[in-house]
Amino acid sequence: MTNDDGKVRKIRPRNPGFAGITGEFDLTEAQIRGTDYVGARPLDGGHPSVAGTMPYQLTTRAPDLPLFEGEYLRRLEKVLSRYEDRRAALLPALHIVHEIRGYLPPEAMDEVAERLLLAPAYVRGVATFYTMYNLQPLGRFLIQVCTNISCNLCGADEVLREFLEQTGTEIGEISENGLWTVLEVECLGACGFPTAVQINERFFESVKAEDVPAILKRLEAEVPA
Repeated sequence: MTNDDGKVRKIRPRNPGFAGITGEFDLTEAQIRGTDYVGARPLDGGHPSVAGTMPYQLTTRAPDLPLFEGEYLRRLEKVLSRYEDRRAALLPALHIVHEIRGYLPPEAMDEVAERLLLAPAYVRGVATFYTMYNLQPLGRFLIQVCTNISCNLCGADEVLREFLEQTGTEIGEISENGLWTVLEVECLGACGFPTAVQINERFFESVKAEDVPAILKRLEAEVPA
Protein backbone atom coordinates (compact mmCIF):
# COMPACT_ATOMS: atom_id res chain seq x y z
CA MET A 1 0.00 0.00 0.00
CA THR A 2 1.27 3.51 -0.86
CA ASN A 3 1.01 6.39 1.64
CA ASP A 4 0.15 9.99 0.71
CA ASP A 5 3.86 10.77 0.67
CA GLY A 6 4.43 8.10 -1.97
CA LYS A 7 6.26 5.69 0.34
CA VAL A 8 5.34 2.03 0.32
CA ARG A 9 4.04 0.71 3.64
CA LYS A 10 3.76 -2.98 4.37
CA ILE A 11 0.42 -4.21 5.64
CA ARG A 12 0.66 -6.76 8.43
CA PRO A 13 -2.43 -8.99 8.57
CA ARG A 14 -4.10 -8.95 11.97
CA ASN A 15 -4.14 -12.29 13.75
CA PRO A 16 -7.84 -13.15 14.01
CA GLY A 17 -7.30 -15.52 16.92
CA PHE A 18 -8.90 -18.94 17.25
CA ALA A 19 -11.95 -19.14 14.98
CA GLY A 20 -11.88 -15.34 14.68
CA ILE A 21 -12.19 -14.82 18.45
CA THR A 22 -9.74 -12.46 20.13
CA GLY A 23 -9.29 -11.16 23.65
CA GLU A 24 -8.47 -12.55 27.07
CA PHE A 25 -9.95 -15.89 28.10
CA ASP A 26 -10.26 -17.57 31.47
CA LEU A 27 -9.67 -21.18 30.45
CA THR A 28 -8.79 -24.22 32.52
CA GLU A 29 -5.92 -26.50 31.53
CA ALA A 30 -8.45 -29.21 30.69
CA GLN A 31 -10.19 -26.87 28.28
CA ILE A 32 -6.92 -25.82 26.65
CA ARG A 33 -5.71 -29.40 26.25
CA GLY A 34 -9.12 -30.65 25.16
CA THR A 35 -9.33 -33.27 27.88
CA ASP A 36 -12.80 -32.02 28.75
CA TYR A 37 -14.00 -33.57 25.51
CA VAL A 38 -12.24 -36.94 25.63
CA GLY A 39 -14.20 -39.88 26.97
CA ALA A 40 -12.78 -43.04 28.51
CA ARG A 41 -11.00 -45.08 25.86
CA PRO A 42 -12.05 -48.73 25.59
CA LEU A 43 -9.53 -51.35 26.70
CA ASP A 44 -9.94 -53.15 23.37
CA GLY A 45 -8.49 -50.09 21.65
CA GLY A 46 -11.54 -49.25 19.57
CA HIS A 47 -10.98 -49.29 15.81
CA PRO A 48 -7.96 -51.27 14.52
CA SER A 49 -6.46 -48.08 13.08
CA VAL A 50 -5.99 -46.62 16.58
CA ALA A 51 -5.77 -49.78 18.70
CA GLY A 52 -2.01 -49.42 19.01
CA THR A 53 -2.01 -45.77 20.11
CA MET A 54 -3.47 -46.02 23.61
CA PRO A 55 -1.52 -44.27 26.42
CA TYR A 56 0.77 -46.81 28.06
CA GLN A 57 2.33 -44.96 31.00
CA LEU A 58 -0.63 -44.93 33.37
CA THR A 59 -0.99 -44.42 37.11
CA THR A 60 -2.96 -47.68 37.43
CA ARG A 61 -1.08 -50.99 37.49
CA ALA A 62 -2.24 -54.61 37.46
CA PRO A 63 0.75 -56.81 38.34
CA ASP A 64 -1.33 -60.02 38.49
CA LEU A 65 -3.65 -59.43 35.53
CA PRO A 66 -3.16 -61.77 32.53
CA LEU A 67 -1.56 -59.83 29.70
CA PHE A 68 -3.49 -60.92 26.65
CA GLU A 69 -6.95 -62.02 27.70
CA GLY A 70 -10.37 -60.45 27.29
CA GLU A 71 -10.30 -56.87 26.03
CA TYR A 72 -6.50 -56.81 25.84
CA LEU A 73 -6.52 -59.89 23.58
CA ARG A 74 -9.07 -58.23 21.34
CA ARG A 75 -6.85 -55.15 21.13
CA LEU A 76 -3.83 -57.24 20.20
CA GLU A 77 -5.87 -59.00 17.50
CA LYS A 78 -6.90 -55.62 16.08
CA VAL A 79 -3.28 -54.51 16.02
CA LEU A 80 -2.20 -57.73 14.29
CA SER A 81 -4.91 -57.29 11.65
CA ARG A 82 -3.09 -54.19 10.40
CA TYR A 83 0.15 -55.94 9.47
CA GLU A 84 1.14 -58.79 7.18
CA ASP A 85 4.30 -59.34 9.23
CA ARG A 86 3.57 -59.97 12.93
CA ARG A 87 6.92 -58.43 13.81
CA ALA A 88 5.48 -55.02 12.85
CA ALA A 89 3.09 -55.27 15.82
CA LEU A 90 5.91 -55.53 18.35
CA LEU A 91 5.89 -51.93 19.60
CA PRO A 92 2.10 -51.79 20.14
CA ALA A 93 2.24 -55.18 21.89
CA LEU A 94 4.92 -53.87 24.25
CA HIS A 95 2.73 -50.78 24.82
CA ILE A 96 -0.06 -53.07 26.04
CA VAL A 97 2.29 -54.79 28.48
CA HIS A 98 3.55 -51.43 29.70
CA GLU A 99 -0.01 -50.21 30.21
CA ILE A 100 -0.91 -53.23 32.36
CA ARG A 101 2.32 -53.77 34.31
CA GLY A 102 3.82 -50.28 34.29
CA TYR A 103 7.10 -51.69 32.94
CA LEU A 104 8.39 -54.65 30.88
CA PRO A 105 9.32 -57.63 33.08
CA PRO A 106 11.29 -60.47 31.38
CA GLU A 107 8.42 -62.98 31.53
CA ALA A 108 6.10 -60.48 29.85
CA MET A 109 8.57 -59.93 27.01
CA ASP A 110 8.77 -63.70 26.59
CA GLU A 111 4.98 -63.86 26.26
CA VAL A 112 5.05 -61.11 23.63
CA ALA A 113 7.69 -63.09 21.73
CA GLU A 114 5.50 -66.18 21.84
CA ARG A 115 2.41 -64.30 20.65
CA LEU A 116 4.26 -62.66 17.75
CA LEU A 117 6.33 -65.73 16.83
CA LEU A 118 9.57 -63.90 17.51
CA ALA A 119 12.78 -64.86 19.28
CA PRO A 120 12.82 -63.63 22.92
CA ALA A 121 16.25 -62.10 22.28
CA TYR A 122 14.80 -60.03 19.44
CA VAL A 123 12.04 -58.67 21.66
CA ARG A 124 14.55 -57.81 24.40
CA GLY A 125 16.76 -56.10 21.85
CA VAL A 126 13.91 -53.83 20.76
CA ALA A 127 12.73 -53.16 24.32
CA THR A 128 16.22 -52.15 25.47
CA PHE A 129 16.77 -49.92 22.42
CA TYR A 130 13.91 -47.54 23.16
CA THR A 131 14.14 -45.40 26.27
CA MET A 132 10.34 -45.06 26.35
CA TYR A 133 10.16 -48.64 27.65
CA ASN A 134 11.07 -49.18 31.27
CA LEU A 135 12.57 -52.49 32.35
CA GLN A 136 12.25 -51.94 36.10
CA PRO A 137 9.22 -51.16 38.30
CA LEU A 138 8.35 -47.48 38.64
CA GLY A 139 6.29 -45.23 40.85
CA ARG A 140 2.75 -44.43 39.75
CA PHE A 141 4.06 -41.18 38.26
CA LEU A 142 7.19 -41.24 36.09
CA ILE A 143 8.64 -37.72 36.25
CA GLN A 144 11.03 -37.04 33.36
CA VAL A 145 12.90 -33.75 33.61
CA CYS A 146 14.66 -32.49 30.49
CA THR A 147 18.14 -31.11 31.17
CA ASN A 148 19.18 -30.60 27.56
CA ILE A 149 20.59 -27.29 26.35
CA SER A 150 17.53 -25.00 26.33
CA CYS A 151 16.14 -26.33 29.59
CA ASN A 152 19.59 -26.45 31.16
CA LEU A 153 20.11 -22.75 30.46
CA CYS A 154 16.75 -21.98 32.08
CA GLY A 155 17.15 -23.76 35.39
CA ALA A 156 16.54 -27.44 34.66
CA ASP A 157 19.14 -28.56 37.18
CA GLU A 158 17.29 -26.70 39.93
CA VAL A 159 13.97 -28.19 38.79
CA LEU A 160 15.45 -31.70 38.84
CA ARG A 161 16.92 -31.20 42.33
CA GLU A 162 13.59 -29.91 43.61
CA PHE A 163 11.70 -32.94 42.26
CA LEU A 164 14.22 -35.27 43.92
CA GLU A 165 14.08 -33.38 47.21
CA GLN A 166 10.30 -33.14 47.29
CA THR A 167 9.84 -36.84 46.48
CA GLY A 168 12.63 -37.99 48.80
CA THR A 169 14.30 -40.04 46.07
CA GLU A 170 17.44 -40.38 44.03
CA ILE A 171 17.25 -40.66 40.24
CA GLY A 172 15.46 -43.87 39.20
CA GLU A 173 14.23 -44.79 42.70
CA ILE A 174 10.63 -45.35 43.75
CA SER A 175 9.49 -43.09 46.58
CA GLU A 176 8.41 -44.63 49.88
CA ASN A 177 4.74 -43.94 49.15
CA GLY A 178 5.05 -45.65 45.75
CA LEU A 179 3.96 -42.56 43.83
CA TRP A 180 7.11 -41.10 42.31
CA THR A 181 10.07 -42.02 40.14
CA VAL A 182 12.22 -39.15 38.84
CA LEU A 183 14.49 -39.41 35.79
CA GLU A 184 16.81 -36.97 34.03
CA VAL A 185 16.19 -37.19 30.27
CA GLU A 186 17.27 -35.70 26.97
CA CYS A 187 15.21 -33.31 24.83
CA LEU A 188 11.43 -33.59 25.23
CA GLY A 189 10.78 -31.45 22.15
CA ALA A 190 9.53 -28.35 23.98
CA CYS A 191 12.63 -26.18 23.71
CA GLY A 192 10.57 -22.98 23.48
CA PHE A 193 9.06 -23.62 26.91
CA PRO A 194 11.89 -24.63 29.25
CA THR A 195 12.04 -26.35 31.61
CA ALA A 196 10.00 -29.15 30.04
CA VAL A 197 8.81 -32.00 32.25
CA GLN A 198 6.90 -35.09 31.16
CA ILE A 199 4.91 -36.91 33.85
CA ASN A 200 3.41 -40.14 32.50
CA GLU A 201 1.50 -39.01 29.38
CA ARG A 202 1.29 -35.33 30.37
CA PHE A 203 3.64 -32.47 29.52
CA PHE A 204 4.38 -29.54 31.84
CA GLU A 205 6.08 -26.56 30.22
CA SER A 206 7.98 -23.56 31.60
CA VAL A 207 8.45 -25.32 34.94
CA LYS A 208 10.41 -23.48 37.63
CA ALA A 209 11.77 -25.00 40.82
CA GLU A 210 9.15 -23.14 42.86
CA ASP A 211 6.39 -24.82 40.79
CA VAL A 212 7.36 -28.35 41.82
CA PRO A 213 5.50 -28.66 45.17
CA ALA A 214 2.20 -27.55 43.60
CA ILE A 215 2.63 -29.98 40.69
CA LEU A 216 3.22 -32.92 43.03
CA LYS A 217 0.32 -31.96 45.26
CA ARG A 218 -1.99 -31.74 42.26
CA LEU A 219 -0.92 -35.13 40.91
CA GLU A 220 -1.21 -36.78 44.31
CA ALA A 221 -4.81 -35.55 44.53
CA GLU A 222 -5.58 -37.36 41.25
CA VAL A 223 -4.68 -40.80 42.59
CA PRO A 224 -7.83 -42.86 43.22
CA ALA A 225 -8.50 -43.45 46.92
